[in-house]
Amino acid sequence: MNEKVSIHWFRRDLRIEDNTALHEALKSPHKVICLFIFDKNILDKLVDKDDRRVTFIYLQIQKFKKQLQEYGADLIVKYGFPEEIWKSILNDYNVDLVYANHDYEPYGIQRDEYLNDYFHQNNIQFNTYKDAVIFEKMEVGKDDGTPYTVFTPYSKKWKSKLNDFYLKEYPTEKYIQNLYKIKLQELPSLEDMGFIYNDTFLPSIEIPTNIIAHYDKTRNFPALKGTSTLGIHLRFGTISIRKLANIALANNEQFLNELIWRDFYQMILFNFPHVVHNAFKKQYDAIKWRTDEKDFEAWCEGKTGYPIVDAGMRELNNTGYMHNRVRMIVASFLTKHLLIDWRWGEAYFAQKLIDFELASNNGGWQWASGSGTDAAPYFRIFSPSEQTKKFDDKLQYIRKWIPELDSLNYPQPIVDHKYARERCLKVYKEGLEKK
Repeated sequence: MNEKVSIHWFRRDLRIEDNTALHEALKSPHKVICLFIFDKNILDKLVDKDDRRVTFIYLQIQKFKKQLQEYGADLIVKYGFPEEIWKSILNDYNVDLVYANHDYEPYGIQRDEYLNDYFHQNNIQFNTYKDAVIFEKMEVGKDDGTPYTVFTPYSKKWKSKLNDFYLKEYPTEKYIQNLYKIKLQELPSLEDMGFIYNDTFLPSIEIPTNIIAHYDKTRNFPALKGTSTLGIHLRFGTISIRKLANIALANNEQFLNELIWRDFYQMILFNFPHVVHNAFKKQYDAIKWRTDEKDFEAWCEGKTGYPIVDAGMRELNNTGYMHNRVRMIVASFLTKHLLIDWRWGEAYFAQKLIDFELASNNGGWQWASGSGTDAAPYFRIFSPSEQTKKFDDKLQYIRKWIPELDSLNYPQPIVDHKYARERCLKVYKEGLEKK
């Protein structure tokens, strides 16, 4: 084709409304073609062929296609390696401009740098925009130009900088007539990509404003419906962070703080990429972790003999979700009670969590192990029994996931709490003294 076109490349921004890069693409001098790539570099690393995240994306893609078809357009969906897909796209269309939203993860940055060079060689301009967070990279930094490494001062600066400019939504629909009219495009099947359909436990896209309004009072109690379960929607951009931040501002500051935590960890990942494989506080790499695969397996399967830990792991294995408070408890147990490397737990969460996001998952695990940005000392060790008394005193959450709790079928604790605590303090102290 001879007519020049712009292409909006959907990645982790799976929505039409209030989409920064799509909005800018539709305002470009050309008609806009929409593209999504099921990236083999990412999919080939997934262990479970019934991974709910793939089904979630697939369902959103189907929804997209119907929306775009109403305007006489469609979504081009490809399965393969991005560099190969783009070569075929450039053969089929006279592409002048490419639009996408920023990706802050190491693979995404590397992919975009490579493609930016490729586009440049083909006289194509690659335009990328902030969309997944309110503040990115160094937009919220210290006065001396260095990044924050502690959450509290970061959050104060974040809130002081916030104004309507950062919360304004982009009226994509206003320019929707600028979509390029193309014939209906074929959608590869999940089976073609080696996956099985699994939509069990996928959360609704509805924003639960009633839960958000009471979030500060209910968020720590796993037996209650006290959290938003919107993590997967933020992860894949099926809802706008700006819309959610506006709702948080109007309803609950504690919920807003959770959104700020997400920005904070994205900022940490971008400015300190070593956290992907190593401790944020580098001296913690000297800790001598246990490599006990039997204990790790008991933790993974929810058979540690510590009910609050086992309930959390069974919830994760069955649903792909785990309550936020319980995530802290199980992570602390693995790293402090069992002295198993936080990276093992992080990888297991990455495999199982439907709302897995590298920055938040890594930040949470390093927080639990003491190696991360948290200012609290390493000798904070959660007591599972105390956590149970505080947050599940009637054992409602525990009994939901451990029906055999009172029977002989439930295992004895794999480690004594007092012994585990003393061992942890000793090993951490020895490791940190090496530095």
